[in-house]
Amino acid sequence: MTTDTLLPRMRIVRHPLKYRLLEVRKVDRITPSTVRVTLGGPDLDGFCEQAPTDHVKLCFAHDGSELPVEPVVVNDTWMDAPVEPITRDYTVRHYRRDARELDVDMVLHGSGVGSSWAERARPGMRLGVLGPRGSEVLPMVHDWYLLAAEETALPALGRWLEKLPAGVRVIAFAEVPGPEDEQTFRTATDLSLTWLHRGTTPAGRSDLIERAIRAAELPTDGLGFAWVAGEATSLKPIRRYLRRELGLAKEQVDVDGYWKRGVENHDHHEDEEHEHA
Repeated sequence: MTTDTLLPRMRIVRHPLKYRLLEVRKVDRITPSTVRVTLGGPDLDGFCEQAPTDHVKLCFAHDGSELPVEPVVVNDTWMDAPVEPITRDYTVRHYRRDARELDVDMVLHGSGVGSSWAERARPGMRLGVLGPRGSEVLPMVHDWYLLAAEETALPALGRWLEKLPAGVRVIAFAEVPGPEDEQTFRTATDLSLTWLHRGTTPAGRSDLIERAIRAAELPTDGLGFAWVAGEATSLKPIRRYLRRELGLAKEQVDVDGYWKRGVENHDHHEDEEHEHA
């Protein structure tokens, strides 16, 4: 039997904390509820991204201003300032180094800074980008993977599917409002992807992912890894199931609350139950 000390461990690769002022080059409504914004500019030189879950802080302008407030960074540390920038975390969807372009998928949910900005995003507008601060790099040597996400975490799910080794077994679940919100992902994995439609149930209040994971026929041999992301509160029973009932070691589980009902600008790093090696 493999002991916990021999399990592949996630490591954090730190990147210099740099602010970039970028211009919107393209805006695509890829589904009724998701806008893909392509940002570009010379400030992207030196941008670092390594892991599927790499994310940046988008910096939005205050009301009445055209440009966002630039974060104050001193000695690679984000400092307090008289006027703080308005920021929200977003996963990097695509990064094209040669073209100096960065794609960010933004969910439209009718309220909030990011959603409101995405609704009116047009080429030529400018947006600040801070980070990524670090990459959570996992050796992709597992025999199988369980992946699950709702729409806010679909960019990371797409990146997992693109980065995992060819032919590896992947069981994935993706929750969206309806079939019109499904996306197409490119992957060389041996993928079984099930789309879950919650209909009129509000985002973050569905148990579809939990029920799908509990009913999944997971491999009984080989080394597995589970990644699940979405609304923080709804993930608690999933985390307990994977760790306590299914018996996966903490090194085999990454359950990440991307947002939390009733909490503006939720910081998933502060989730005390967020488990890494």
